[in-house]
Order: sequence, then C-alpha cells, then structure tokens
Amino acid sequence: MEDYIVRATAANTQIRAFAASTTELVEQARQRHNTSPVASAALGRLLTGGVMMGSMMKNPTDILTLQVKCGGPIGGLTVTADSQGNVKGYVNNPDVILPAKNGKLDVGGALGPGFLNVIKDMGLKEPYSGQTVLQTGEIAEDLTYYFATSEQVPSSVGLGVLMEKDNTVRCAGGFIVQVMPFIEDEVLDRLEKNIQNIQSVTAMLDNGHTPEDMLAQVLEGLDLEIVDTLPVQFSCNCSKDRIEKAIISIGKKDIQSMIEDGEDIEVKCHFCNTAYNYTVEELKELLEKSR
Repeated sequence: MEDYIVRATAANTQIRAFAASTTELVEQARQRHNTSPVASAALGRLLTGGVMMGSMMKNPTDILTLQVKCGGPIGGLTVTADSQGNVKGYVNNPDVILPAKNGKLDVGGALGPGFLNVIKDMGLKEPYSGQTVLQTGEIAEDLTYYFATSEQVPSSVGLGVLMEKDNTVRCAGGFIVQVMPFIEDEVLDRLEKNIQNIQSVTAMLDNGHTPEDMLAQVLEGLDLEIVDTLPVQFSCNCSKDRIEKAIISIGKKDIQSMIEDGEDIEVKCHFCNTAYNYTVEELKELLEKSR
C-alpha cells in the first residue's frame, strides 16, 4: 500500500481528522540512517506526526519543524515537513539500543526528559514557535499535549511503528483528531468513548486497516466525511549546490585549512544521509567563491 494521508471532517464539521499510512517513508528513513529498532520507532512516529501536521498548513512554501531535545540516549530528533506531503528527519543517535518495556520498544526511555519544539515558517517576519515539556516521550501523547497547551486545540493523537524481526518496518501510521470550540457535549462523549475502545494504531495497521478504516473506527457513528487524500513520501531537497553554499558559509579560514590538509572531504546531509564529495581542487574553487 502506498503512503498517503486522508483528511476528513465529522459531526457536521465539529471534528476535523487526519489519518496516515507511512510504512514506506519510515522504512526509507530507517534505510537511510541505519536506525536501531527503537530509533526507527521514535523517528517513524515523529515523521508520521510531522507529515500530518504539515498537511494542516495552507501554502506550498510553509515549512513545519518538530524538534525534540531530550536527555535520553537517543540524544534528540528533528523532523521537517511541508504542506505537500514531503517529510524528512533524523535522530542524533541512530544506534541506541534499549531493552523492551512491557513487550514493546521503549521509545519513552530512549527520549527521557526533554522538550518538544514546534516551529512553523509561514513566510511571515518571524516563524511561529511553541515549546512544551515532554510528557511521556512516547511522542503521540507529547503532540496531544502540545496541541492542547500551545494551540488550545483539544486533540487526540495516535502513532505507531511496528518492526519486523529483521528490523525492517512492518507497518507505520497514525491519526490526529481535533475538536472545534463549538462541539456539542454528546458528540464529544461519543468521540471519547470511541477512542477508549479502539485498538492501538499498530494493531489496526497490522490488521490491514487503511487510513480510512482507522478514521471509521475513531469516528464511528459521527458521520465521517472524507475531504481528500494526499500522497506522502520521505523527500529531502539537499543538493550539491546547497552543500556548497553551506561550505562557503563556514568561512575562508576553515576552507583554507581543509585545502592545506590535502585530503578530499565528504559532507553528509543530516536529514537523508546522502554523501557529497569534494576534491581539493573543488575546495579551492569554493574558496575563490567565498572571497
């Protein structure tokens, strides 16, 4: 099944909802960064949450960044998404290994205490920035808390990544359900009961549930209306030109030092791990450009 997001409303627009299948993009992130199972689960959840939150933005140039700064062994995570279904991300320590907790990957233990930063660059003078303390480090609960405290939008976020025994990604996806200020009490009661009774995201995905199926369970009896679908993918816009600009920005002194070392250099993109190689001659050309 190809990765995509479903956007929907329910209860006559009293609820808006998003659900995503992200197995392929999370597997691509795992391959690019060679992440351990717990790092794959943590990054996969944040990528899934990020791509759905990105799809909430209006303009093609809008950029969302989710940044987790934490004290656990994973060291932190960063995910960037646009409004077009493109997302990329990385973890600071892709090799982190922890024992399972209650039979599941211990994402909360990998993150430990910390903060979630949400930055939205919508082309204004200053980007919007919100910060909340991590509640559990399990990411779905942390995003739920962020929506409630920073955006004052009561939400329910479910995220899941299930790994195979060979450490590839078996399935990944999630949902975000948000209620409008004018929601009626009986609608809210029904939604809360539904959420209490649904299976976990990984169980639903592993049973073959599509994003539409997930929303049908979460919003059962609430007149679900699918608004549209959006393909999603792991996509990085790095290029040799962009890396050159980054090298030039470090300054003449450092470039001169690399030239004097007499060795070719390799620069890797944080987000997609693509390697770019520069010979000493190319570094000399960049030095000239920086003058």
